[in-house]
Amino acid sequence: MIVGMTCALISMNAYPQNKVDKEVNLSPVVVTGTGTHHRQTDSPVPVQVITQQDLLNINVSSLEEALQKLNPSFTQFTNGMGTTLSLNGLSDEYYVFLLNGRRLTGDDTYAKINLSSVKRIEIQNGAASTLYGTNAIGGVVNIITDEGKDKIEASNNIRFSQKGGLNEQANLDIQKGMIGSYTSYRRQELNSYQLSPYEEKTDKKTGETTLVETNKIAATGFHSDMISEHLTFDPNDRLSVYGDVSFYNHHTDRPYDVYAYDIHHQTFSMGAGAKYKISKKAFIRADYNTDAYWSKNDYYKKSGSFEAGEEITRKNTRSHIATLKGIFTLADWNKLSVGVEYQTDILKSQSDNIDRESAYTWAAFAQEELKLAKGLQALVGIRYLYHENFKNYATPNVALMYKWKGLNVRASYAAGFKAPSLSQLYATDVAKTTDRYTMPNVELKPEKNRYLSLNAEYNHARFGISGNVFLNKIRDMIDYVTVATGDESMERYGHEETRQRQNVSKAQVLGFNVAGNAYLGAGFSLNAAYTHLNTKDEETDLPLDKTIKNAYVVGANYKTTWKVYTLNVSVNGRIYSRRYSKSYGYAPHYNMWDVVTRHTIKTKHIVFEPALGIENIFNWVDDRPYNSNYASLNAGCMPFVSIGIKFLK
Repeated sequence: MIVGMTCALISMNAYPQNKVDKEVNLSPVVVTGTGTHHRQTDSPVPVQVITQQDLLNINVSSLEEALQKLNPSFTQFTNGMGTTLSLNGLSDEYYVFLLNGRRLTGDDTYAKINLSSVKRIEIQNGAASTLYGTNAIGGVVNIITDEGKDKIEASNNIRFSQKGGLNEQANLDIQKGMIGSYTSYRRQELNSYQLSPYEEKTDKKTGETTLVETNKIAATGFHSDMISEHLTFDPNDRLSVYGDVSFYNHHTDRPYDVYAYDIHHQTFSMGAGAKYKISKKAFIRADYNTDAYWSKNDYYKKSGSFEAGEEITRKNTRSHIATLKGIFTLADWNKLSVGVEYQTDILKSQSDNIDRESAYTWAAFAQEELKLAKGLQALVGIRYLYHENFKNYATPNVALMYKWKGLNVRASYAAGFKAPSLSQLYATDVAKTTDRYTMPNVELKPEKNRYLSLNAEYNHARFGISGNVFLNKIRDMIDYVTVATGDESMERYGHEETRQRQNVSKAQVLGFNVAGNAYLGAGFSLNAAYTHLNTKDEETDLPLDKTIKNAYVVGANYKTTWKVYTLNVSVNGRIYSRRYSKSYGYAPHYNMWDVVTRHTIKTKHIVFEPALGIENIFNWVDDRPYNSNYASLNAGCMPFVSIGIKFLK
């Protein structure tokens, strides 16, 4: 049985030295977990918040980097194309990303986020399929952007680091009267690099392994561009209308002498919606979002049957999601949320000879929030869905919260559902570093889970602490199974190893997290968090693939202001234990520490903000031979400089 404890602390902003030496622990408004607005301390479902100030303090360039540095429940695992996030031992395919409450789809979900426009990030651990549908087995990450009223604001921030690292983010926000326009652009670049100039070679006859020199790279260079536009129209106090469009383009830059092709992928997204207030206590909202993703191999020299200059579509997916939702306050003690949702997904692949495969899902959900007595709240909900391939399923959830002075106690149960993706059902794959072929499997079943948690938190003006005990059990978990190797595999499939995705296991996650955050006075604040996970595949009694047991996050911050100048100094550390891999064994434990200094000069209409810092100040590098189970792709000590400027009116 899994016993876990996750502690998340209410974020606290340090006041400058020449102001009143006093800290107020403000509870931000959150919407994740219930779908309705609550103060964080009043939400019956525990929600962790990363504030805009938290993001500024650590000066990160991507959403995945921010989540790892500020929340130990998020860790990473590596592959030849970079890093992938994991939340409480489950990879990112088991949790959902939202942008302002609307689901992000496609393969470039969190890569498309421009952090300079983010107001806060809300994180819900555990199953959340009642509100957010399929895949919400591990949790939900909701990115809330800044949409201030009556403003004209232009900003640009550019960050340079070693290995050709470039991150530029620009925004133009205009909101006047009934109309708002929020334009965002981001450019990222990075060079390819090695962690070790050697790789292991095994003699097939003798079995002897030796080190040989190689030009193969551990981290793939790339350049990417993202541009988005968000328009709002508020003709009166009752009606709000919006429209979204974004385009993301990513191209790898692999060494010509080692590889035959680059990988190019693009995402084009559009959305529109409206919210209408029926009364002060009731509104309805309609949203539609569509996402198109392409991934192609661009051959720059001949390889096998492919000629130089040839472009092969590896994957082309499209999704459409339409939601109609209403929230009605029926009484002071009762709030009802109801809605319907339709989603369809489409897959095409030239390399896999998939002309067109698709699947749709219909869903209806209802949720009630109840105030049962003084200090006692309850939440009860259920989602019924019909999937084209997997038919009917229901995912209920129940939550209770009791408040007494500064103490909150919560208990919850939720069920989750994850349908196999179209790629898992129909697509094939050949590994880039070894002759391994993955077969499709149209017989896959959905994955289901049950999630139980018990949460307690205490809040004070200068500190706050909370803990969450949880049990997450997953049934029919999909994993890879080797079906043939050696001569048999070569004869039947033309590859040295052949595997297939199958429903092979039940899984559970054991873990606890302890965190603390306190304002010390005189502009100093500290935070620390520790997460322990003990994951298990119940079929083999082995850990879940690519999981770790222990993760720590430690931070300290100093902030002071003299007239128009503010100095902010932050130290941030991450400490990770060994990561398990079913194929390669354990990656080593490691720790990394960063130092960031931010200098803000603010006048009435201009904010100038240079920053200097060093990432990985102790120069830790996993320099084992190429194709090892790398603990991290970090290339060592990385000084950086960033310059930001903002024009206000």
